[in-house]
Amino acid sequence: MRAVIALGALVAGLTGCTGAPAFEGVAIDPPRTMPALRVPHVDGSTLSLGAEAGRPLVLFFGYTNCPDICPTTLADWRRVKDRLGDRAATVRFVFLSVDPERDTPAIAAAYARRFDPSFVGVSPGGALIGELMQAFGVATMPGASPEHLVSHSSQVFLLDAEGRLVALYPTGTPWTALAHDLEALL
Repeated sequence: MRAVIALGALVAGLTGCTGAPAFEGVAIDPPRTMPALRVPHVDGSTLSLGAEAGRPLVLFFGYTNCPDICPTTLADWRRVKDRLGDRAATVRFVFLSVDPERDTPAIAAAYARRFDPSFVGVSPGGALIGELMQAFGVATMPGASPEHLVSHSSQVFLLDAEGRLVALYPTGTPWTALAHDLEALL
């Protein structure tokens, strides 16, 4: 019995030494350093995603004409932000459009701000959108008409302050999991 207790204490001690929080989302272990990609923002500035982040980043790839997953995700982000209170100011919430033909930078920015004034919406075009999607393993399949729905990967990504991908949240993950994991990072 003493051996079992000692082994339990050793395992608990070793897992406590890593300093890595226990995530409720799908943990990326080891965390993956993301490329330092810079995305143009509607105000003329550039937003750094990845290795130059400087503070935690919550990222979602979607589009403004999405009828279900995208608005639900951003509404959940609002709940997360409310739960974090003042600490939410240290987190960047970024909605990145995968439909640059319809979502101009101004449209993407306005869409994100509808959910919360601090949420950032961006719509990179050209080769940059492809680089971003490849870096995060996101896929899309556009519809056949101008009014089309865009099938897209729908997980939320969490990057730590060093720009490392530390967890992701597939569709259906409760918003409380993201809130918990951000609290662990802050």
